Amino acid sequence: DPDSGDNGLLLYSLVSGQTNEFDINENTGQIFTVSVAGKAGTFNLEVQAADQGTRRLSARTTVSVTLDASSSSNIVMLVLNQQINVVERKSAELQRVLEDKLGWNVYVVNIYSKESDRNARSSTNETQVNIIAFDEANQEVPAEDVKRKLREQKDAIEQELEKVFSASVSAAIAEPPAAAASPELVAAIVLGVLLAATLIALLVCVLLDLKRKRYRGKHGKQDLVKKVEIMEGIDNPWAADKNGSLKSLEKPEHMNN
Repeated sequence: DPDSGDNGLLLYSLVSGQTNEFDINENTGQIFTVSVAGKAGTFNLEVQAADQGTRRLSARTTVSVTLDASSSSNIVMLVLNQQINVVERKSAELQRVLEDKLGWNVYVVNIYSKESDRNARSSTNETQVNIIAFDEANQEVPAEDVKRKLREQKDAIEQELEKVFSASVSAAIAEPPAAAASPELVAAIVLGVLLAATLIALLVCVLLDLKRKRYRGKHGKQDLVKKVEIMEGIDNPWAADKNGSLKSLEKPEHMNN
């Protein structure tokens, strides 16, 4: 807008579209993602630019954003203790500081806050910045190398960013959250534990039953031996003598007395 003053001051806004997935910097018109995890495809965003004059004039256009589902494993997450709106305005300076201290070409992939609500985002002093670095051969620098360099240059980076944001800055490396176990995997683990517990209980029952049988068999034999010994000690008139003939039914002579 070639006008001067309020007539030339443009503010940008998203009129319709995926406002939960995207947002726009009202001063620069830069569109950025808010929450697009797991999404892909083309999104049509209707953007409005309006001046701030007494008779406000505006114009609209449709911006097509193509979101690629693929992602690089070399993206590093940097957390700054600054409001997201401030970081968005200073993204170019942030990129310059990182390139200067890391010695690589650095690209800001995404700037976002944990809060999706516009008002909440403006009041939350924590912004996550995803960056990726490329070497002179335009090859991705491994994430571990980027993290190592960030740790080595942490103090220098924070000092330079304090000049950019005119405030004390803390820049911390954040690790992406671990992937949650799928319901199928959780169910399989639970069933596996239950099956193992059932098998153990069954094994214990079998061992106890075998132990009881062995105990009964051992003591039963002992009782049988005792009974046989007792029976052999009784004067059995029908028992065979050593010569194989039956013993006499008559009482011995010493028994008559």
